[in-house]
Amino acid sequence: MGNCCSDVGGGMAAVGGTAASAATGNQNDAVDMFFKSRGIHGLFSQIELSFSASNLQNRDVFSKSDPMVVVYIKERDGAITEVFRTEVVLNSLNPTWITKYTITYHFEVVQTLLFHVFDVDTQFHNVDVKMLKLEEQQSLGEACCALSEIVIKPNRSLTFDLVRREESVTATRSQHQGKLTVHAEECISSKTTAEMVLRCSDLESKDLFSKSDPFLVISKLVESGISIPVCKTEVLKNDLNPTWKPVFLNIQQVGSKDSPLVIECFNFNSNGKHDLIGKVQKSLADLEKLHSGREGENLFLPTPVGHDFQNKILKGKLFVDKFSETVQHTFLDYLAAGFELNFMVAIDFTASNGNPRLPDSLHYIDPSGRLNAYQKAIYEVGEVLQFYDADKRFPAWGFGARPIDGPVSHCFNLNGSSNYCEVEGIRGIMMAYASALFNVSLAGPTLFGHVINKAALIASQSLANDAQKYFVLLIITDGVVTDLQETKDALVKASDLPLSILIVGVGGADFKEMEILDADKGERLESSTGRVASRDIVQFVPFRDVQSKSSSQSKGGEISIVQALLAELPTQFLTYMRSRDIKPST
Repeated sequence: MGNCCSDVGGGMAAVGGTAASAATGNQNDAVDMFFKSRGIHGLFSQIELSFSASNLQNRDVFSKSDPMVVVYIKERDGAITEVFRTEVVLNSLNPTWITKYTITYHFEVVQTLLFHVFDVDTQFHNVDVKMLKLEEQQSLGEACCALSEIVIKPNRSLTFDLVRREESVTATRSQHQGKLTVHAEECISSKTTAEMVLRCSDLESKDLFSKSDPFLVISKLVESGISIPVCKTEVLKNDLNPTWKPVFLNIQQVGSKDSPLVIECFNFNSNGKHDLIGKVQKSLADLEKLHSGREGENLFLPTPVGHDFQNKILKGKLFVDKFSETVQHTFLDYLAAGFELNFMVAIDFTASNGNPRLPDSLHYIDPSGRLNAYQKAIYEVGEVLQFYDADKRFPAWGFGARPIDGPVSHCFNLNGSSNYCEVEGIRGIMMAYASALFNVSLAGPTLFGHVINKAALIASQSLANDAQKYFVLLIITDGVVTDLQETKDALVKASDLPLSILIVGVGGADFKEMEILDADKGERLESSTGRVASRDIVQFVPFRDVQSKSSSQSKGGEISIVQALLAELPTQFLTYMRSRDIKPST
């Protein structure tokens, strides 16, 4: 995406603040680059888990149990790793533990947690909990869930029936052993965001035959003296007195209102070597004073003098035309308030996929159970999103095929019904997909417009009913879309709806043209009537690119298709909600 406007497409696009800013759909290139360079992707929030239990089984003879909670992370392959232990609460069958477990919540990953409650034997009460040998303690029961199952609850609390598994010679039977309640709290000290409209006057022209093309980069200074970019504006062409669109800065993101910020004004160059016009160093509190006093601050330019630098004061000034503070609700706030993410899928059945009965086909169903690319994309994306969909009934369509005794259809119900399009759960999608392969004839061409319009219709009907729903359409295709302009028209229209579209390209086709649909790679989409999309709602990922990156990573750092696809979804969700001033109920 480029570092601080290092490419024409990304650099000229409006950014308007952090990835959580209010009125823009593009992620912040500079911030995104900073985090990605450190291996951080997607939405991540610090979550603090606290624990309490009730009606635990009494395993002690002369006193009550002395319980402790041990937390494990369960990997996809079933392996478990211990990550946390609470303190021991003495003589209690209804304990509330003080020690809390902090975990980083990743939206795009299923994070399975195992909670095991132990009764610590009296002889070990003076031993540090970290040194306790668990095999020497008695089990009071265990419970397992995904972290996402906790954070979507209205009060972010989930209560489990503890189960203790007792092995016998003939079978394994489960016994209820009381209840464990896990409560999640998002670790955010401040949700206050400052909105500013920044303006400069009398800037120096850096271009030979035209005026400068200025943009601002705002960075925070850390103790080491390093400046970390947190926000940038759009580029304004040929303007020495520019006024930029509003920028949004989270107070916690910059440290505090008194933390020093560096605001640099650059002249945009398409080769990425941007000219520094001048800069100022001010805190948010200082910028607020500039606004209230209607004063400007002179830019300065570090100028070499011998072996040192001196700040040359410039004629150009920075003004703050607007300064206001608002509360910005987080993605998890909306989930806890009952908002849902509803999953939909559309599968490419065009003939270019190859005969499904032959092993070289992209639609080949392997008898060994090994998933093909279509199945893998459905399973991995659905596995994450299913937790955010209450009824787990998913609309599923196919396109580019000829149903039995019918014309080519570019949007048919995957379940074969002419009346309804929903299937039950991810397993239902997989079964409907496998069945459809033998009930339709692969045809063509590759048209997206019909399925996008169908998904948009469902989203618009939900919006009309004031439902707290946001829709996610997954399109899996093996070729470049044929109806490119019709697809653009559909996407521009859909950008006003609670809808995001994930596109996975499978097979060996050249998907370069598909990147046009993803605004990360350039400017926002424009319809045939000249209307520009209100926000970016598309994420396109070629399946082979993710596979090649994954294979080049060391074990433990693998990239999955779902991580590549879902990284931007929370931002797109928040952009829609905030731009329409939709707030979660408290």
